Amino acid sequence: MVRERQDHTLQATALVSEAYLRLIDLKQIRWQDRAHFFAMSARVMRRILVDFARAHRNDKRGGGVPRLTLDDALIVTSDARPDLVALDDALEQLAKVHPRKSEVVELRYFGGLSLEETAETLGVSIDTVKRDWRFAKLWLLRELSER
Repeated sequence: MVRERQDHTLQATALVSEAYLRLIDLKQIRWQDRAHFFAMSARVMRRILVDFARAHRNDKRGGGVPRLTLDDALIVTSDARPDLVALDDALEQLAKVHPRKSEVVELRYFGGLSLEETAETLGVSIDTVKRDWRFAKLWLLRELSER
């Protein structure tokens, strides 16, 4: 939520509350471990933010939505308002080719996990997460710049 616009109607507490409500509705899920919980939490928050962005885009009929760019640390736009719909579409494409790299982005960007937490969640080394993160950012930059 830090990267969203100041007047965003969905606040961080509302995002967490909505994610909690969706997670407790998933009664059929057997939580395997902490990593499983983090992965599902990040996925649920991604869905909430993307659904919210799609609804907002529909309200605007697609006009004036900023393009997404990448920097060294996080996926952000120059005005700190990412096009979550474009990012979600690009992540779906990345997941088809490189599922773990897509998960790294989901956990870091939507879940807010550190490199260490992401490595623990995925059961890989920190160096692997760093490589995946670097690769995914470049891949997403290429995909998003083509749109």
